[in-house]
Amino acid sequence: MDTIRLSTPDDSVALAAIWRASVRATHDFLSDSDFREIDTLVSEHYLPATPVWVALDAQGQPSGFMGLTGAHVDALFIDPACRGQGVGRRLLAHAMALHGRLTVDVNEQNAQAVGFYRHMGFTITGRSPTDDAGRPYPLLHMRQE
Repeated sequence: MDTIRLSTPDDSVALAAIWRASVRATHDFLSDSDFREIDTLVSEHYLPATPVWVALDAQGQPSGFMGLTGAHVDALFIDPACRGQGVGRRLLAHAMALHGRLTVDVNEQNAQAVGFYRHMGFTITGRSPTDDAGRPYPLLHMRQE
Protein backbone atom coordinates (compact mmCIF):
# COMPACT_ATOMS: atom_id res chain seq x y z
CA MET A 1 0.00 0.00 0.00
CA ASP A 2 1.40 3.38 -0.94
CA THR A 3 1.72 5.86 1.90
CA ILE A 4 1.49 9.65 2.08
CA ARG A 5 3.32 11.39 4.91
CA LEU A 6 4.83 14.75 5.75
CA SER A 7 8.43 15.22 4.72
CA THR A 8 11.40 15.56 7.04
CA PRO A 9 14.62 17.45 6.29
CA ASP A 10 16.19 14.05 5.49
CA ASP A 11 13.89 13.78 2.46
CA SER A 12 15.27 16.96 0.85
CA VAL A 13 17.87 15.32 -1.41
CA ALA A 14 15.45 12.70 -2.79
CA LEU A 15 12.67 15.26 -3.27
CA ALA A 16 15.02 17.69 -5.03
CA ALA A 17 15.98 14.87 -7.41
CA ILE A 18 12.29 14.24 -8.12
CA TRP A 19 11.77 17.97 -8.70
CA ARG A 20 14.69 18.14 -11.17
CA ALA A 21 13.60 15.04 -13.11
CA SER A 22 9.97 16.16 -13.22
CA VAL A 23 10.82 19.68 -14.35
CA ARG A 24 13.22 18.40 -17.01
CA ALA A 25 10.41 16.14 -18.31
CA THR A 26 7.65 18.78 -18.38
CA HIS A 27 9.13 22.30 -18.34
CA ASP A 28 11.03 22.46 -21.64
CA PHE A 29 10.11 26.14 -21.81
CA LEU A 30 12.41 27.08 -18.88
CA SER A 31 15.72 28.68 -19.77
CA ASP A 32 18.80 26.96 -18.32
CA SER A 33 19.58 29.96 -16.12
CA ASP A 34 16.01 30.05 -14.76
CA PHE A 35 16.14 26.29 -14.14
CA ARG A 36 19.37 26.68 -12.14
CA GLU A 37 17.99 29.64 -10.16
CA ILE A 38 14.74 27.83 -9.31
CA ASP A 39 16.65 24.62 -8.53
CA THR A 40 18.67 26.49 -5.90
CA LEU A 41 15.51 27.95 -4.36
CA VAL A 42 13.75 24.57 -4.30
CA SER A 43 16.65 22.35 -3.21
CA GLU A 44 18.41 24.67 -0.75
CA HIS A 45 15.55 26.73 0.69
CA TYR A 46 12.04 25.36 0.06
CA LEU A 47 12.43 21.59 0.55
CA PRO A 48 14.73 21.63 3.61
CA ALA A 49 12.54 24.18 5.41
CA THR A 50 8.99 23.44 4.29
CA PRO A 51 7.08 20.27 5.18
CA VAL A 52 5.49 18.83 2.04
CA TRP A 53 3.34 15.76 1.55
CA VAL A 54 5.39 12.86 0.20
CA ALA A 55 3.98 9.87 -1.66
CA LEU A 56 5.96 6.70 -0.94
CA ASP A 57 5.97 3.66 -3.18
CA ALA A 58 5.61 0.08 -1.95
CA GLN A 59 9.33 0.03 -1.08
CA GLY A 60 9.02 3.19 1.00
CA GLN A 61 10.81 5.40 -1.53
CA PRO A 62 9.46 8.85 -2.47
CA SER A 63 7.61 8.85 -5.80
CA GLY A 64 6.26 12.41 -5.67
CA PHE A 65 5.49 15.33 -3.41
CA MET A 66 2.97 18.11 -2.93
CA GLY A 67 3.28 21.43 -1.15
CA LEU A 68 0.11 22.97 0.28
CA THR A 69 -0.82 26.30 1.79
CA GLY A 70 -4.30 25.65 3.09
CA ALA A 71 -6.37 24.54 0.09
CA HIS A 72 -3.84 25.91 -2.43
CA VAL A 73 -1.49 23.45 -4.13
CA ASP A 74 1.88 25.21 -4.17
CA ALA A 75 3.79 22.34 -5.77
CA LEU A 76 3.03 18.91 -7.20
CA PHE A 77 5.91 16.97 -8.70
CA ILE A 78 5.97 13.29 -9.61
CA ASP A 79 9.01 11.16 -10.45
CA PRO A 80 8.77 10.70 -14.24
CA ALA A 81 9.26 6.93 -13.75
CA CYS A 82 6.05 6.91 -11.68
CA ARG A 83 3.87 9.10 -13.89
CA GLY A 84 0.57 7.61 -14.95
CA GLN A 85 0.40 5.40 -11.85
CA GLY A 86 -2.01 7.54 -9.83
CA VAL A 87 0.56 9.23 -7.57
CA GLY A 88 -0.64 12.76 -8.41
CA ARG A 89 -4.26 11.71 -8.08
CA ARG A 90 -3.60 10.21 -4.62
CA LEU A 91 -1.77 13.34 -3.46
CA LEU A 92 -4.62 15.58 -4.64
CA ALA A 93 -7.18 13.28 -2.97
CA HIS A 94 -5.20 13.61 0.25
CA ALA A 95 -5.24 17.41 -0.04
CA MET A 96 -8.98 17.37 -0.76
CA ALA A 97 -9.58 15.22 2.33
CA LEU A 98 -7.73 17.84 4.37
CA HIS A 99 -9.08 21.04 2.80
CA GLY A 100 -11.97 20.38 0.40
CA ARG A 101 -11.90 22.09 -2.98
CA LEU A 102 -8.43 23.08 -4.10
CA THR A 103 -6.80 25.84 -6.11
CA VAL A 104 -3.55 25.76 -8.05
CA ASP A 105 -1.43 28.01 -10.26
CA VAL A 106 0.12 26.11 -13.16
CA ASN A 107 2.53 27.16 -15.89
CA GLU A 108 0.48 27.76 -19.02
CA GLN A 109 3.27 26.24 -21.14
CA ASN A 110 3.13 22.98 -19.15
CA ALA A 111 0.40 21.36 -21.23
CA GLN A 112 0.71 18.04 -19.41
CA ALA A 113 0.01 19.65 -16.03
CA VAL A 114 -2.84 21.76 -17.39
CA GLY A 115 -4.38 18.59 -18.84
CA PHE A 116 -3.92 16.71 -15.58
CA TYR A 117 -5.64 19.41 -13.52
CA ARG A 118 -8.49 19.68 -16.04
CA HIS A 119 -8.90 15.89 -15.82
CA MET A 120 -9.02 16.25 -12.02
CA GLY A 121 -11.94 18.70 -12.26
CA PHE A 122 -10.12 22.03 -12.18
CA THR A 123 -11.21 24.96 -14.34
CA ILE A 124 -9.28 28.08 -15.27
CA THR A 125 -10.31 31.12 -13.24
CA GLY A 126 -7.65 33.57 -14.38
CA ARG A 127 -4.22 34.10 -15.90
CA SER A 128 -1.09 36.02 -14.98
CA PRO A 129 1.39 37.00 -17.73
CA THR A 130 4.40 36.07 -15.56
CA ASP A 131 5.22 33.65 -12.78
CA ASP A 132 5.39 34.73 -9.14
CA ALA A 133 8.98 35.96 -9.57
CA GLY A 134 8.15 38.03 -12.66
CA ARG A 135 9.71 35.57 -15.12
CA PRO A 136 8.08 35.33 -18.58
CA TYR A 137 6.20 32.11 -17.81
CA PRO A 138 2.44 32.77 -17.69
CA LEU A 139 0.43 31.13 -14.93
CA LEU A 140 -3.08 29.80 -15.18
CA HIS A 141 -5.07 30.10 -11.96
CA MET A 142 -7.29 27.06 -11.55
CA ARG A 143 -9.95 25.96 -9.06
CA GLN A 144 -11.59 22.62 -8.48
CA GLU A 145 -15.29 22.64 -9.27
